[in-house]
Amino acid sequence: MLNVALFGFGRIGQMHARNIHNKKDLKLLYVFEKAVVLSRKAKRLYDCKIENNYKNIFRDKKVDIIFISSPTNTHLKYINEGIKFNKTIFCEKPLDLNINKIIKTYKKIKKNKSRVQMGFNRRYDPGHYAIKKDLDLGKIGMLEKIIITSRDPAPPSKLYLKSSGGIFRDMMIHDFDLCRFYLKNDEIIEINAAATSFDPMYKKINDHELATVTMKSKKGVICVITNSRHCSFGYDQRVELFGKKGMLISGNKKINETEIFNSTRTNSKQTFLNFFIERYKDAYQLQLYDLIMLHKKKVSPRSTYIDGFNALQIANAAHESLKQKKVIKLK
Repeated sequence: MLNVALFGFGRIGQMHARNIHNKKDLKLLYVFEKAVVLSRKAKRLYDCKIENNYKNIFRDKKVDIIFISSPTNTHLKYINEGIKFNKTIFCEKPLDLNINKIIKTYKKIKKNKSRVQMGFNRRYDPGHYAIKKDLDLGKIGMLEKIIITSRDPAPPSKLYLKSSGGIFRDMMIHDFDLCRFYLKNDEIIEINAAATSFDPMYKKINDHELATVTMKSKKGVICVITNSRHCSFGYDQRVELFGKKGMLISGNKKINETEIFNSTRTNSKQTFLNFFIERYKDAYQLQLYDLIMLHKKKVSPRSTYIDGFNALQIANAAHESLKQKKVIKLK
């Protein structure tokens, strides 16, 4: 059994804690959380160790895996400590908001051959991955266009949004990564972004409520991504791959596939699964299995540190495109 130390016990951290606890190959040994109310909750639920000095956790030789789901500005600090003490590392997105710091840490990872998995869970979604395999098998011929729709049922808290890095770095970064996943070695070379807000709160915190980007790859594939911080009909997650010989779609998930027909409605279906925890439940389990394989057999994960770096570069380019109101070329 592998011992895990979880950093951060907020909304996403609590989900990860539950998944780690329920995985027979893993044991939640430590939780590091500055908020006393949350650390006490972790202790009550999982009977794990609560440590106030995070450095003591890294020094503990019993700890195999460092699992980072803390605020973004702490990610690289914990990754660097993990490298120093030769831990296997999982990190939620984004790595950081400073590209130069990310590059500096990457050099350490290469030098020490450190094991790092990025938290781009959508790569592990069975539907999203199935169309990736069909694409690679040539079932739709040459890829020409990628369309990704991602709309949250409701926005996170204002406090979260103020420190998230903005819609491109916080939300759309998942979709930038998914585009790269389908494109393989065909990297994005240009991006054009547009965004707007109807709720005045977003302007006050220098963020946006809705955003759309159009990108082009080196081989000419067009990628269109649409994001919204709110969606009245649920968690809207769709991917379309259009090729010379056909189309592949990974659609929304519902509570079940039943439909109702009566005198007032026809073809009425169940609502979408509520949010990312429910929608990507299977993906999070597969992600954990990949992490275990990374630690035990050094099998390269489906989502790596360099994927986190590349996705953030695109997110930064989107931010610049919006700011400068023009197409941005990526090197």
